[in-house]
Amino acid sequence: MLLHTVVETSRSVASTRSRKAKITELRALLERAAPHEVEPVVAWLSGEMTQGRIGVGYRTLAGLDVAPAPRPSLTVDDLSSALDRLAGVSGAGSTAARRSLLGDLFAAATGDEQRFLVALLGGELRQGALEGVMTDAVAAAAGLPVEPVRRAVMLSGRLAQAAAAAFTGGVDALAAFRLELGRPVRPMLASPADSLDAALTEFDGAVSVEYKLDGARIQVHRRDEDVWVFTRTLRDITSSVPELVELVRNLPCRSVVLDGETLALTDAGRPRPFQETMSRFGARSERDLLLHPYFFDCLHLDGDDLLDAPLSTRLDRLDGVAGPHRIPTVFAPDLDGAEAHLGAALGSGHEGVMVKSLASTYTAGRRGRAWQKVKPEHTLDLVVLGAEWGYGRRTGYLSNLRLGARDPDGGPPIMVGKTFKGLTDAVLRWQTEEFPRHESHRDAQTVYLRPEIVVEIELDGVQVSPRYPGGVALRFARVLRYRPDKSAAEADTIDAVRALLPAGDGLPWKG
Repeated sequence: MLLHTVVETSRSVASTRSRKAKITELRALLERAAPHEVEPVVAWLSGEMTQGRIGVGYRTLAGLDVAPAPRPSLTVDDLSSALDRLAGVSGAGSTAARRSLLGDLFAAATGDEQRFLVALLGGELRQGALEGVMTDAVAAAAGLPVEPVRRAVMLSGRLAQAAAAAFTGGVDALAAFRLELGRPVRPMLASPADSLDAALTEFDGAVSVEYKLDGARIQVHRRDEDVWVFTRTLRDITSSVPELVELVRNLPCRSVVLDGETLALTDAGRPRPFQETMSRFGARSERDLLLHPYFFDCLHLDGDDLLDAPLSTRLDRLDGVAGPHRIPTVFAPDLDGAEAHLGAALGSGHEGVMVKSLASTYTAGRRGRAWQKVKPEHTLDLVVLGAEWGYGRRTGYLSNLRLGARDPDGGPPIMVGKTFKGLTDAVLRWQTEEFPRHESHRDAQTVYLRPEIVVEIELDGVQVSPRYPGGVALRFARVLRYRPDKSAAEADTIDAVRALLPAGDGLPWKG
């Protein structure tokens, strides 16, 4: 298959807002692909490379000045082989060697293919936000039910690998993907609750209500003496958190997979700022900041996989193996009891509570209604699209942020507003130093960024506005914190933003 065909499909998918149309385009492409081409094609159109990081940065790409080829000739195999060679370059002279390999690759690419390669290698292509659409397209093209594909993606963490299995071995190959100790499972996610009362009513009271901590999501695995600790983005941070490793190694079990949060506490037992917790994830030693784990789910215990067991069963197993490290939880409370637990969580410095159906299975990687979060204020995780240069006392600093919500169907983030509120002097200095590392282009007023940085925004609500392409605008938005633990694929969608519109304030069209 010619790379040109993949590039044309990418352009078609990006040009439509229709989920059905995107799936149709992707399905048609995958049906034309040879079995060995499926894995790289799915990876590329999901914004990833099967080789992982290959040592090519944006500055290297920006410095390329190669005339495009007059006509398409590159194949999928040609690009795969070139990426393999780039990934294998290391040691002295590696920079020059990569530049030479990139020059040869770009000389064989047309103008459209060069733009596709810059986006792919620079991390700007899809950012993984197309995963749900691509999963449906893989199932359709392979002639399989979608659920086995979703489950294989959940357990492997790799959509492209699951796609290859679907095409080469069907349902049997997908069923071979199982929870594997040492390989992280995509975390189950929560949706905002309409209210605490509504969440309790939805599940007829058969719920657990637990503190929603202002910490960092972790998933820990243990097999005998081997322990792994992963972040919510599946990054391995084991070497940075020796105190968590030691704690898990001493649990009364042979093997276990636990889901939870970790955070640093003050001497008074209150949570330290989120950024202080996250600073440990890149550290090489414990420093003076000790992390405390709080677990809320058990996915595996001593040979038993528990993903398909109801939450009530998983919590019983969690109590047996890590009871002293459980998140504070109450079961089947009435509204008064749930409100008291929410008040206790807030009083302890936490964000709110999580309401979870006791009948729910662990549906990783999806944001369903079985888990709902209750917080006293509106917050959104949005993508930073750019920052404007400040004036007055902020002269010389990147200040006013341009904010975007995720397109659930895989398009680029959709701008929903700006804010400069909540930015401390330290954050302004950090933004001015960090943002150019993610720059896509700039003009006299604004540095525009690749969609990679997620920021948590507090707001009073949203309103209908023709000013922005999503038809809504944020009201009184302010920065709470940056979220280095989240990728752009985990930002809130434009639908989540629109859901905050006051009743009766609907959009004049259906998005």
